[in-house]
Amino acid sequence: MTCDPTNLYGSAQHNTPPRSIDVKVEDESQKSSNVDSILFLSFERTNAHKFQNSKTITTQPLTINMKTTIATSLIASAAAFAPAKVANTNTAIKAFESEIGAQPPLGFFDPLGMLDDADQERFDRLRYVELKHGRISQLAVLGHVVTTAGVRLPGDIDYSGTSFDSIPTGIAALSKVPSAGLLQIFLFVGFLELAVMKDVTGESEFPGDFRNGALDFGWDTFDEETKASKRAIELNNGRAAQMGILALMVHEMLPSHDPYMINAIAGSPVDFNAGF
Repeated sequence: MTCDPTNLYGSAQHNTPPRSIDVKVEDESQKSSNVDSILFLSFERTNAHKFQNSKTITTQPLTINMKTTIATSLIASAAAFAPAKVANTNTAIKAFESEIGAQPPLGFFDPLGMLDDADQERFDRLRYVELKHGRISQLAVLGHVVTTAGVRLPGDIDYSGTSFDSIPTGIAALSKVPSAGLLQIFLFVGFLELAVMKDVTGESEFPGDFRNGALDFGWDTFDEETKASKRAIELNNGRAAQMGILALMVHEMLPSHDPYMINAIAGSPVDFNAGF
């Protein structure tokens, strides 16, 4: 027998119709064998079509899912590098860049982002705190320099005979001042904080204006440009004093215990706390 399976069932790719063939059967055994061959080829062709259809059906969802996953990943990656706070920062700069203190060379300087999304009320509060810390620091630096020069109040600091002359300068003074004296200092500062160094009368023109209708020193006689200049000078002096008193305290705690080591470098050493 001669049999061509391709011609019998046609091409699987072109779906051509099957062709008729002539089969010569010489005996019963060969006939049975030919029938088995035809059934086997038919079974194979049917399974091939099923496999091809199944492959086509299952591949499409996988392809769609893969494309969706890739697109989602690209969007997430782009969002990770998006400057989310640029708009807020630019808004804060535009809102407060004309305020006193935003001046060359730094201009508006807010490295910690404390004014991000801030309104005028929050800015005024931070300015109020900055001015108060600056004023206290200016007094601290002045007191440190004056006592280092040897200036002391006359008399004793307590009834037991502890003289002011026996109190050293700087941090070392905390261990020499009697406990009652430290308590008096604490209470006095609290009184100033709660009753004096604040806008009591409601007449404040700007944050830090504590005149309260009593202390003027000719302020109302200045023009607006002069007032702005003096406020900027006070603000900058306060900023410098905060850095200054911090540096004095840090250098005082170094092994040399010399907060004025810069004087020694300049050729004019200071014998800090000599004799104490």
